[in-house]
Amino acid sequence: MEQSESTQVVQNRQLVEQFWATMNSNDFRAAAELFHDDYVLEWPQSGERIRGRENFVAINDNYPAAGRWHFTVHRLIADESGTASEVTVTDGAITARVVTFSEFRDGKIVYQVEYWSDPFEAAAWRAEWVERM
Repeated sequence: MEQSESTQVVQNRQLVEQFWATMNSNDFRAAAELFHDDYVLEWPQSGERIRGRENFVAINDNYPAAGRWHFTVHRLIADESGTASEVTVTDGAITARVVTFSEFRDGKIVYQVEYWSDPFEAAAWRAEWVERM
């Protein structure tokens, strides 16, 4: 017998799906409306923390992108406490794979941590232990 997802899990999943769809529209102010008043975003690779909707919008509006941003969601995992999403982000000039963990409060996104990675060549020495994608 298949067990159905709880209402909270469904709501968490839908909120993050809406977030990525709104980000794909490049309307960063609309995306920020999905945030709780206490919203925080952390980027561990650069050691940066962004507090609040306005800072989020300002960073995205002022980023020197080559073109419109496009976000492709590859995977979204949700439970009662949060979600994990795997996304490709590109502006036409750069492309990055991002993993974002999101937490919620009062039906809004209150916290996100994003792990950005730069592509690198697969090393020949480990070829016997990996599969090429």
